[in-house]
Amino acid sequence: MKISEKIRKTIYIISGTISLILGTIGIFLPLLPTTPFYLLTAWLYMQSSEKLYNKVMSNKYFGTIVRNFQEDKAISLKTKIITVSMLWITILLSAFLAVSAWWVRLLLFAIAIGVTIHILSYRTKKGN
Repeated sequence: MKISEKIRKTIYIISGTISLILGTIGIFLPLLPTTPFYLLTAWLYMQSSEKLYNKVMSNKYFGTIVRNFQEDKAISLKTKIITVSMLWITILLSAFLAVSAWWVRLLLFAIAIGVTIHILSYRTKKGN
């Protein structure tokens, strides 16, 4: 393997790991998307390490979500419900417990509405 290919694979692995960390943080922070980071992680690992890609795809928490989205561009009803619920719970808590400026609250609600519409715009995967 050439040095340039090793460097490329190393950069992809590091980037994939950063993307995985950001996606995991996104579970708890509503403004940081989870699924796009996991999709990016899968792609980066697919380009660099079959072992890491298989590990991501077999993960019991988000492997199915990534696979459903990659194959069908669909999100399961359960994932939609959990995602939208967590989004709104976090936004409401943030808006009323951590923010006092009305315009920041308005911005948070606008973002939540936009993310909700985006999530619900995808087809619902039957079965999972």
